[in-house]
Amino acid sequence: MDARDEGNDTEASKMSKLRRTRKKVTKTHAFPTEIGEMDISNSKDNTKDSTEILTAPQLSSRMKHIKQEMAKNHLQFVRFEATDLHGVSRSKSIPAHFFQEKVIHGVCMPRGYLELIPNPKDNEVDHIRATCFNSDIVLMPELSTFRVLPWAERTARVICDTFTVTGEPLLTSPRYIAKTQLNQLKDAGFSLLSAFIYDFCIFGVPEIINSKTISFPASTLLNNHDQPFIQELVDGLYHTGANVESFSSSTRPGQMEICFLPEFGINSADNAFTLRTGVKEVARKYNYIASFFIETGVCNSGILSHSLWDVCGKTNMFCSSSGVEQLTITGKKWLAGLLKHSAALSCLMAPAVSCRKRYSKESKDLKESVPTTWGYNNNSCAFNIKCHGEKGARIENKLGSATANPYLVLAATVAAGLDGLQSSDDVLVGPDDSTDLSQSHPSEIPLKLEDALVALEEDECLREALGETFIRYFVAMKKYELENEETDAERNKFLEYFI
Repeated sequence: MDARDEGNDTEASKMSKLRRTRKKVTKTHAFPTEIGEMDISNSKDNTKDSTEILTAPQLSSRMKHIKQEMAKNHLQFVRFEATDLHGVSRSKSIPAHFFQEKVIHGVCMPRGYLELIPNPKDNEVDHIRATCFNSDIVLMPELSTFRVLPWAERTARVICDTFTVTGEPLLTSPRYIAKTQLNQLKDAGFSLLSAFIYDFCIFGVPEIINSKTISFPASTLLNNHDQPFIQELVDGLYHTGANVESFSSSTRPGQMEICFLPEFGINSADNAFTLRTGVKEVARKYNYIASFFIETGVCNSGILSHSLWDVCGKTNMFCSSSGVEQLTITGKKWLAGLLKHSAALSCLMAPAVSCRKRYSKESKDLKESVPTTWGYNNNSCAFNIKCHGEKGARIENKLGSATANPYLVLAATVAAGLDGLQSSDDVLVGPDDSTDLSQSHPSEIPLKLEDALVALEEDECLREALGETFIRYFVAMKKYELENEETDAERNKFLEYFI
């Protein structure tokens, strides 16, 4: 048996195991003291379960380490951070001397801080029980995410998972949904290596011109990579555990691109979440305003580059054993899942009217949808397959905007990819040395958010994977936003909200 046959046998056994794997929702223990993949140091163990409950001695050891960090840096405050629906950090800060107590009991926060409260006359969210929106939730810290914040004086942060006061996970929590999908992936015998690539814009301090508030792009960043601002941002991200692989100026004045180093599991979304807060705070120190919108009101891009590995993180399942730079059968099936669900995916990854302008920017025809494109080393495609470089084969999911919630982007991508692996009806793949891939029903991306919401509601796979409660809540909120906001008002709200 040659190496190629052996590789095909390994892939076949993976696919066989996947078909035997029954979908199940991983049960989360009430109020876990710790859920994490890595220690407080920057080292990460890819073989660890993404849900880890610490024993009393382990908790004591980790708390001892944190106390040493707090004393060393003379910390006064610790932020307990959680993501809201839009991927924006919502936090409560506590005096450092209360930290150990809050680790055990959690920090209470009104649920309305994380979820927009719908119009009382809207019956779409009755199943969630309207009274819940006025109740408290509990933030339980994931100690592995404890980091001293370089851009905030004598302050640290810890990323939290959200629970009801009775100890049940909040079913609308994007981070909980992402962890659930990663557990599904692990049960199938795989792991995900991924990294986000973000564009954002830097504006100068707003000026009043003819009674209008105008922010000019910080054009000096276009040709000068030695700006103290970007250096402090990248260095600060490193010290929070978010390793930047590269940064550069982009196509517009004041527009920057940051690429993170790929990491396994939830870490890539945590890194993106950290950037979304860090870039705003560092920018303000330099009298800049950071925004994920371009000055024309169009969203910047937010790309998820990812590859599928075995559960131990040793073998890239997208890489062909023949040495040919193209996807394996496993990779093609994963891609087919992304193509199949692209309409619904676009709703989560371009969740505002202005975000969807990117899909039709090169088309002059008035269409309701555009074809979902894919290709090898083609940056114009929605799904760009790259096989060159030291990372091996990977797929760039370019449906996303920089304003999308990174946890939802990660979760939906995994859900769609897993469905592609489990299905044999929606894709015809050639042999391992072929680039052929065809669909029985070519996919389209809706240009209108209203149509994308319909696609999300009708996508049974994503409804099951992300949860009926979340889907109905997300759709209700987006419909409410559409009914109450004009394009200009939306742009102004988001520019303020996301900076």
